[in-house]
Amino acid sequence: MTALFGPMDAIERTHALREAGASGVFTFEGPHDVFAPLTLASTVGGLDLMTNVAIAFPRNPIHLAHQAMDHQLLSGGRFTLGLGTQIRTQIEKRYGADFDKPVARMTELVAALRAIFTTWTTGERLNFRGEYYRHTLMTPTFTPRGPLPAPPPIYVGALGPRLTHATAKSADGLLVMPFGSKRFLAEVTMPAVRDGLDASGRRLEDFAVVPEIIVSVGSEDRDHTAARRLLAFYGSTPAYRPVLEVHGWGDLQPELNTLSKQGRWEEMGTLIDDEMLHTIAACGSPVDVAAHIRDRVEGVSDRVCLYQPGPIAVESLAEIVDALQG
Repeated sequence: MTALFGPMDAIERTHALREAGASGVFTFEGPHDVFAPLTLASTVGGLDLMTNVAIAFPRNPIHLAHQAMDHQLLSGGRFTLGLGTQIRTQIEKRYGADFDKPVARMTELVAALRAIFTTWTTGERLNFRGEYYRHTLMTPTFTPRGPLPAPPPIYVGALGPRLTHATAKSADGLLVMPFGSKRFLAEVTMPAVRDGLDASGRRLEDFAVVPEIIVSVGSEDRDHTAARRLLAFYGSTPAYRPVLEVHGWGDLQPELNTLSKQGRWEEMGTLIDDEMLHTIAACGSPVDVAAHIRDRVEGVSDRVCLYQPGPIAVESLAEIVDALQG
């Protein structure tokens, strides 16, 4: 799967991505709404659709449930609701919402969504009472018209072991954050996934693990400037320090954080050296990018999301897909 960047060219880009061999398209919560491009993409048909991710806490479960079920209907059952917590600063200062106990809140939100979907698809009375969400009324006026497809799967984006464990215990799939590495996936993410699945009595075959990998195509150092800046942005956030620490680069995080508070964004990118760049991102020719992806996810997943700092040429994307399939 690969990205749509906004609603204005969503239909045209979806057509092009389908022709390039992409199996689906996803959106992220950036400068545009996360659902609108997928509404347009659903008119193309033949592709999986996913929010990657919709920020959960500023939204009410009823809102999310309606948006998810509508897109499940529009896509013919090919929609996945991907949710994320974001970080405290963004939730409290940008969205003006609550962030306390994010792991418990996300776990409960997933349960609330399941209760709403069950009511819609079976007619069972809605009676969800939790610490953060309470839903006890659903009249026919507000129930989506049937026949309804099966509810969409719910994936959660997670990095830390606690949320990863909770996701494996309660959700249908894990969206592995793009700021990561093969080593972090093997040593931190997958053990937490297995523990969570064990706690829920499920097997790895019952759960989707979908790595998202930052991709930058180009043969020269200057071709990857945007990727370096993106890694610096992620690396400045305390929540992502564990990824750096696995490789012995933990001290870089506070340095990047200080520069970010001073607005020195371009300078931050220069601190991402070649080793970091090629460890965290898949860079180089389309064949190089495919080789990095295959090595990173082997034995974990046969599905990946390509995170692009900027739109990759469709021709290059087609070469990556061909190399992965070959």
